[in-house]
Amino acid sequence: MLQQTIEKLHALRLGAMADALAAQMTQPDIEAVPFEERLALLVDLQHSAVLSTQLKQRLKRAGMRQTACMENLDLRTPRNLDRGTVHTLATGQWIRRNLNVLLLGPAGIGKSWLSCALGNQAARDGFSVVYKRLSRLLDELAVARLHGRQARALTALARTRVLILDDWLMQKLTAEQRRDLMEVIDDRHGRASTIIATQLPVECWHDMIGDPTYADAILDRLVHNAYRLDLKGKTMRPGIIPPTEGGGDGARADGVAAVA
Repeated sequence: MLQQTIEKLHALRLGAMADALAAQMTQPDIEAVPFEERLALLVDLQHSAVLSTQLKQRLKRAGMRQTACMENLDLRTPRNLDRGTVHTLATGQWIRRNLNVLLLGPAGIGKSWLSCALGNQAARDGFSVVYKRLSRLLDELAVARLHGRQARALTALARTRVLILDDWLMQKLTAEQRRDLMEVIDDRHGRASTIIATQLPVECWHDMIGDPTYADAILDRLVHNAYRLDLKGKTMRPGIIPPTEGGGDGARADGVAAVA
C-alpha cells in the first residue's frame, strides 16, 4: 500500500512529498510522531520544492546577464551608494508601487551587476523579470513586426513586472525604434516597474531619442516616478580607465532621489 501511495504521489507530480514519505518510513521511531506532524512535514517539503522550481523558471525566463544577488552587494567600495536606499530597494516595495529605478554612472562601476541583483531579488519575491539590452530589445521588436508578432511581444513585455533595460541609449534611435520604445514604456507606466542602466546622463537622453515630443513623453514616464542612483568612483572592472573627476549631471549629493 505504501508503494502504491508513493507511485500515486509521483503521478500527481508530488515527487518531493513522495520521496519524503519514503524517507520517513526508514526512520525507526517515525510511528511515535503524530500523524498531523508527519503530514505537515511532507506538505512543507513539497511546498518548498514547488517554490524552488518556480524561482528557477523565473530566473531562466529573466535571462539576466550576470548572476548577482543583493546579499553580495559591496557597500564598502565608495560608489555613492546610499545604504538606506539600497535597503528600501531590497524590500521590493518599489515594485508593488510600480516605480522605476535609474542606475547612472561610468563604465565598470557596477550598474549591470546591481540591476541583475535587483532583478534576482524581484524573482525571489515572486515577480516576473526580463533582462534586455535596449538595442537587442528594439531589434527583437523589429523582427516581431516583420512576422506579425509585435502585438504579442508588446503584451508580454507589458505583463512583465520588472523589465531591466541595460546599455540604455548607447546609440541614436531611428523613427521606428522611437515608436517601439514609446509603446513599451507607455504600456508599463503606472502598471509595472522598469530598471534603466546607462552611462548616459539624463540630460543627454533627449538628443539620443532624437524627437523632442517622444523624448518628453518617455522621460516623463520613466524619470519622475523613479529611484535614481548616480554611481561614481573608480571602476570595479579591471582594464578600464576611469573618467576624470568633475562629471555628473547635478543630482543630489547622496546620488539618490526617490520621487512619487
